[in-house]
Amino acid sequence: MSQINNQTIALAGVLQATSLVDQIARQGRCDEDQFNTAVNSLFVTSPEQTVDVFKSINHIQNGLTLLKDLLAQEGRNQAPTWLRYALSILHLEAKLRKQPALLQQIAKGLEQANSPKIHFGLAHENTIASLADTYQKTISTLSLRIQVTGEPVHLRSEHNAAKIRTLLFAGIRSAMLWRQVGGRRWQLLFKRKALANSASSLLKSIDS
Repeated sequence: MSQINNQTIALAGVLQATSLVDQIARQGRCDEDQFNTAVNSLFVTSPEQTVDVFKSINHIQNGLTLLKDLLAQEGRNQAPTWLRYALSILHLEAKLRKQPALLQQIAKGLEQANSPKIHFGLAHENTIASLADTYQKTISTLSLRIQVTGEPVHLRSEHNAAKIRTLLFAGIRSAMLWRQVGGRRWQLLFKRKALANSASSLLKSIDS
């Protein structure tokens, strides 16, 4: 797969995760299959291909659609809330890269979360709580923190808060993947057309 396609897939992972954050914050729920894809991505640490992090192109379809539609807007509409989260995640990933101790702590946290994943399941509340705890003890300690907005009744729920932290964690994982396949923030301005074409092409491969 081409480098631009790999970058597009990774970016789609960021957007899909942050769109789910927005869904939970506003509605108290999100798409279950997409949530499972995001959670699973945290445990795929040595993929043979970029797409393996998300199992298949089909599992990242919503993220690809969001990216394609976003790039087609050309600034005509107000930026959606999930885009603000996504841009913050890209900034956070840049900060996290310079913190080897935190990265090591995250790796240990993922190892610990693997135990409830095996015993209870990928999306079980024990697994989510473990991942959320790792996020809170590591990424949340960085100077830049993501302020999630939505309905207070949903944000006050401990389980929803854990799911949101886990999704932000998954977004960071996709941002790291994006960086690993050559993604840079300037490309969001100067490679818009190439990214949009890639997203369209990948979406067509799902339909065909």
